[in-house]
Amino acid sequence: MEIKAEPTRFSSALRSRTHLLHGQAERSGFISDMLRGRASRLGYAIYLRNLLPAYELLEAGLENHRTNPVIRELALHEVYRTNALKADLFELCGQDWRQELPFLPAGKRYADRVAGAAQGRGEGLLGHAYVRYLGDLNGGQVLSRLLAKSLDLRPEALSFYSFPLIEDLDDYRMGYRDALDRAAEWVLDWAIAIEEAAEAFLLNIKVSEAVRGVVAERADDLI
Repeated sequence: MEIKAEPTRFSSALRSRTHLLHGQAERSGFISDMLRGRASRLGYAIYLRNLLPAYELLEAGLENHRTNPVIRELALHEVYRTNALKADLFELCGQDWRQELPFLPAGKRYADRVAGAAQGRGEGLLGHAYVRYLGDLNGGQVLSRLLAKSLDLRPEALSFYSFPLIEDLDDYRMGYRDALDRAAEWVLDWAIAIEEAAEAFLLNIKVSEAVRGVVAERADDLI
């Protein structure tokens, strides 16, 4: 009897393509410092400041494509992080955080890539949403505990990792993967979104390395 293989799920294809890059990201620059408890408050603030534009453009793109069947299942306000990031930056640095914290070339390249992915049918946004939101729902929870301990951060400075509108993160993560798979039914070319996810990891690695470099230069300017 012939046994037919189950068709590959889009979320599984994303995971397979980015698995090694995920590990590389965890070992890179400032992300590695955070995971090892060696981060500074200054570095953390600079890191968030350089992720923010990518999130702003990702969420603007998701909203602009909300009626598009490729995107509509992923335009989910409960995972959007822009307002949480701004709240954390205010808590860390006060109202002048935009002037005090550098927006690095690596952060701009990341944001520009997200903006480009939002063009046309927005299929590339699936790759960026996969990397950012499932990362926040998964590893972000570990980072939150580590940062609270190593930097003595109050919950008000860790809004980035808080999802008050989601009751069960484990169930939600599974549901988000299902939403990606449903969205992929409308995607003309999976490779576009899958390679965009790989590029998102590479760009995040560049941001991580750039932040570590700036922190080293400003070691006497800790906050």
